[in-house]
This record gives sequence, C-alpha cells and structure tokens, in this order.
Amino acid sequence: MSPAAEMDSLMLSLLAVVCASMAASDHALVEQTASALGLEPHDVVVSQRIDDGTTTRFRARTESGEDYHCLVGGSISLLGRSVSEAVCTPGKPLAETPLPDR
Repeated sequence: MSPAAEMDSLMLSLLAVVCASMAASDHALVEQTASALGLEPHDVVVSQRIDDGTTTRFRARTESGEDYHCLVGGSISLLGRSVSEAVCTPGKPLAETPLPDR
C-alpha cells in the first residue's frame, strides 16, 4: 500500500469512530434502556449522563421508582450511528456513588 493510500485509510479510520456523546442521543439512551429492562420507553427516565470517550454512563429510573446504573457504547461511522445495547445494574443514583480513582 502506498503512503498516500495508508494516509487515506488512517483518515477514514479516524473519521469512523466518534465519541459516544455524539452517537448516543438521549432518545437512544431511553430506547436502549427500556429494551434492556423489558419496559416501554415512556416508563424510563434517563439522567446524570456522563460521556467518557466511546462510553456513556447514566442513571435510569423506572416509573415504579427503581434506580439503575447503565452504560452504552456508541460510535459514528461511514454507515451511520451505532449505539450498543444498554447494560444496567440496580443501584443507587450515580451522584450517591463515588467514582473509582483512576
């Protein structure tokens, strides 16, 4: 592969992945979370969103008052937006849970 072709390939690769904050809309978070919890989207409220690279962490609260910690991965490629299924675990809201030291 020529240096120009390698550079083109590298540029396309860099353009192919964009952080989750741009890929995962609030609507997508609600849809994916509702699906993961077996609920309807109108039964889920998403808040305390934290975008960290290709991962978005957030709090989800159901209409019945249950709290969950959730996360999704997201990217934007030449084929469009892609948001992973939500992974949720029951627990306290994020504001009440200290973040681990990095």
